[in-house]
Amino acid sequence: MRGQLAGRKLDPRAERVLFALAANRALAASSKLAAAGWITSDVHIAGLEEISDEACYRAMDWLLRIEPKVAEQVYFQVTDLLNLEVDLLFFDTTSTYFELGEPDEPAGRDERGNVAGPGEEAVKEAGFRAYGKSRDSRDDLPQVVGMAVTRDGIPVRVWSWPGSTADSDLIRQVRDDMRAWSLSRIVWVAGRGFSSGENRRALMRGAGGYIIGEKLRSGSADVRAALSRQGRYATVKDNLQVKEVNIGSDDRFVLCYNPAQAERDAAIRAELITQLEEAIKDTGKLSKTGRARLEGVLPARKGLKRFLRTTPGGLLRVDRKKITTEANLDGKYLLRCSDPHLSAEDIALGYKQLLQVERGWRDMKQILDLRPACHRREDRIRARILLCWLALLLIRVAENTSGWTWQRIRAEASRLHAVTFTGPAGAFRQATELTKPQRDLFTALEIDPPRRIQELAATR
Repeated sequence: MRGQLAGRKLDPRAERVLFALAANRALAASSKLAAAGWITSDVHIAGLEEISDEACYRAMDWLLRIEPKVAEQVYFQVTDLLNLEVDLLFFDTTSTYFELGEPDEPAGRDERGNVAGPGEEAVKEAGFRAYGKSRDSRDDLPQVVGMAVTRDGIPVRVWSWPGSTADSDLIRQVRDDMRAWSLSRIVWVAGRGFSSGENRRALMRGAGGYIIGEKLRSGSADVRAALSRQGRYATVKDNLQVKEVNIGSDDRFVLCYNPAQAERDAAIRAELITQLEEAIKDTGKLSKTGRARLEGVLPARKGLKRFLRTTPGGLLRVDRKKITTEANLDGKYLLRCSDPHLSAEDIALGYKQLLQVERGWRDMKQILDLRPACHRREDRIRARILLCWLALLLIRVAENTSGWTWQRIRAEASRLHAVTFTGPAGAFRQATELTKPQRDLFTALEIDPPRRIQELAATR
């Protein structure tokens, strides 16, 4: 970032301001106005004794302009410094929501989801804050965020799109952006939401590959064929068994089985069936209208509708055939892989690491306060998401390097203070003496501890 400042008419402290804003999200997430007060009064960052919220917004605007270069440098620096394996990259999306009454007015956008500039061709019309599928069950509040993560949980890039963007558009931009970095072959790992043929073809471009979860309840020919194949499972771990099945496809299919999850699935289904039997008991005495009314209410009780059937005479019954079908899926999930060299074990274990992305989303939302977003302008919303990404990057690097959890790192670091003493001869600011856990933390992270005397000013 300091290199990007060269030749720009910008506050030379812009890099320090962005560091402070990222630290604020990781330690005490707040609005930019509150963050400016936090930087000035609650923490000590050399060179930022006074900072305004306007300076914070200017730094955010600059971050948005340099984001492609910063993301590229982040990727290559973490791979060099941390010796990460980068043959697998994990991608997933989530959504955030906004506290506003109406979505944005549609605007002409390019293929990357950005507002088309003068002379640029618009491929579609869409507002940035737009209604779409919400991962927070807030379909009433409008956006989609995507993230690519290494197998060690390091977030190497983040994207944001209008809320109505289709999966195929997301995959195409992500794939093109990563290819622009001239990387070696990458195997993308993605969830079941990206299993369409169009998405798979997009991931295969440029000698790429994929590991994608299949929807077992989709009823597709590939899924039915994979489930019908006989064969023994090989135990990978205590809670994971795998078998590769050949269905005559160019793709490879690996069926995974988790015995512990199978027990949980069976217990949940038994509870649902008990509830359903209780709900439809004595419904034969009801009128046809009464039974129809009850059948319409059942979908509100999650999972019950799945095991309900209606007889030709209009009676409500438990669907025993459906129970048998569901029991055959207990503890199982199916993976599709295009790579001919990975073992079935590597495919299964690689897919399980997709949990790293889900963990990143949880931290984004619970620690870094990704949502709700209260910015009005699209560029500020995008910059805010980038700040959350930088904060998550710092958290993961600190955790992976030290072996400590972020909660422990934050707790120990928060006990280190700078105290200002004033007297007739002048004033000085002194850091408190490091405790052993704090010294261990700085040593593990290879960070020089703060100087004991931070500032010294004599009275003239």
